[in-house]
Amino acid sequence: MFDSLGLLIVIILIAIVALGFLLLFFRFFGLWFRALLSGAYVGMGKLIGMWLRHVNAGIIVDSRIMLSKAGIEVDSDMLETHFLARGDVIKVSRALVAANKANIPLPFQRAAAIDLAGRDVLEAVRTSVNPKVIDCPDTSKGKHTIDAVAKDGIQLQVKARVTVRANIERLVGGATEETIIARVGEGIVTTVGSAASYKSVLENPDTISKTVFDKGLDAGTAFEILSIDIADIDVGANVGAKLQADQAEADKRRFQAEAEKRRAAAQAQEQEMIALVQENRAKVVLAEAEIPLAIAEAFKNGHLGVMDYYRLKNIQADTDMRTSIGGTASTDK
Repeated sequence: MFDSLGLLIVIILIAIVALGFLLLFFRFFGLWFRALLSGAYVGMGKLIGMWLRHVNAGIIVDSRIMLSKAGIEVDSDMLETHFLARGDVIKVSRALVAANKANIPLPFQRAAAIDLAGRDVLEAVRTSVNPKVIDCPDTSKGKHTIDAVAKDGIQLQVKARVTVRANIERLVGGATEETIIARVGEGIVTTVGSAASYKSVLENPDTISKTVFDKGLDAGTAFEILSIDIADIDVGANVGAKLQADQAEADKRRFQAEAEKRRAAAQAQEQEMIALVQENRAKVVLAEAEIPLAIAEAFKNGHLGVMDYYRLKNIQADTDMRTSIGGTASTDK
């Protein structure tokens, strides 16, 4: 009895396992059969393993079929690895097909690295085939012209267009479009700033593009510059005259401040002299106040007689009369 029960349990377990494998087989049979007919064979075991590793087997099979039809051989394990690394397997496969059709050497490892670096590898291949035009400056940042000032002080407002082609080999670690725009803007400012007159720049605007292009601004970037074209040049403000006017105004204020400083110093010195005069007058009054005391002391010691004092008073009265007459005469005049 127990042998029969054990045998029944074993048969049930085998049936369950067989049913599970049968369900898995029917679940992945469509993908397996499609890959088999397309010449991009993926084993049933790999499909089940993808399911266990939470890999979208449909994406892997579709990508492998796409690459196989294009004559590109990429193992399913490599596609699965890129999927597990959070890469876009479909986009990488399309980029490989596009590069193959355009005769652009692009191995899977490089395409996967570009995709994992955050770059649009498919757009990079398209840009490599069909060059892209970049506006300089970037109008989306709110700036519409590159302003530069020639040596004569006249401002020029320049718009440029840069035609670039993606450099697949430098996409990983290469600078982006913002670097191209910044370098071209710097080249334009330098070229206009070194011009003796703004008129020479207006007469030959192609000198800007030639000078900037010859500097090799695409070094270290993910692009190759094909051409730099000046779209528009406008004459702006007379910056030199404005700077001179501002400098003159600043000099005037400085001189006014210095003059005010000297005036204040002169007024302070004048007040000091007035105070000194008052001090000397006070000393004179003090000295005159000592005269009667000296006369009294002379009388007391016998050094001054009555007639001497009488003659002194006559002299003082005569002096006061002359002073009074002289003052009246000067006032009448």
